[in-house]
Amino acid sequence: MVDGAAATLRAQLLTHRFGPRVALSEVSFDVAAGELLAVIGPNGAGKTTLLSVLAGVLRPTSGTVQLPGPGHEGERPSSRTVGWVPQQPALYAKLSVAENLRLFARLERVPDPERSVREMLEQTGLSERAGDQVKELSGGNQQRVNIAIGLLSGPRVLLLDEPSSALDPRQRARLWEFIARLAEGGTSVVYSTHDVLEAQHHADRVLALDEGRLVFAGAPAAMDWSY
Repeated sequence: MVDGAAATLRAQLLTHRFGPRVALSEVSFDVAAGELLAVIGPNGAGKTTLLSVLAGVLRPTSGTVQLPGPGHEGERPSSRTVGWVPQQPALYAKLSVAENLRLFARLERVPDPERSVREMLEQTGLSERAGDQVKELSGGNQQRVNIAIGLLSGPRVLLLDEPSSALDPRQRARLWEFIARLAEGGTSVVYSTHDVLEAQHHADRVLALDEGRLVFAGAPAAMDWSY
């Protein structure tokens, strides 16, 4: 477990059921500031369910998600503290990049939408594409816009569900360079992946799920990848 003072998010005994099916079973872990945490496992292991619970999209059947630190102990996840980027981009294809960001900034009630939009365009390297319709962008750039939306409210934790699954190798490399810079800046990044090499190369720590249970938590080098 991460030192409590350094944790940005803490999951304790998270359980989630869909009717009689147990999708998560008593999963506990902490996330440190600036940490890249990979969640791996086969289809149906509970990866997306876990991220959805952490994001506050799903309520756990039991257990808690806490945001430790001054003024945050016991706080439930919200868009102001946890950014959520689902696998399918939630974008409006006929709107420009800037228009998408402006729309979501207002929906998130960001205090200064125009400033946040400018900062996200610069941070994601999309300033020159601000006026382009989203449908004109490559898959990699669309994913950057998707991540920019998750970052609009300045969350301490960013959750990414299979962020590189639809990208070609070049787009994937650029995306991971960008995500690494976010972590270096102090954002905690929790992402799910099916790609073993991705978890080995782009994670400080790995959580392995199997049938909703946490079967491993530790450094990639300590993982038995044949599990």
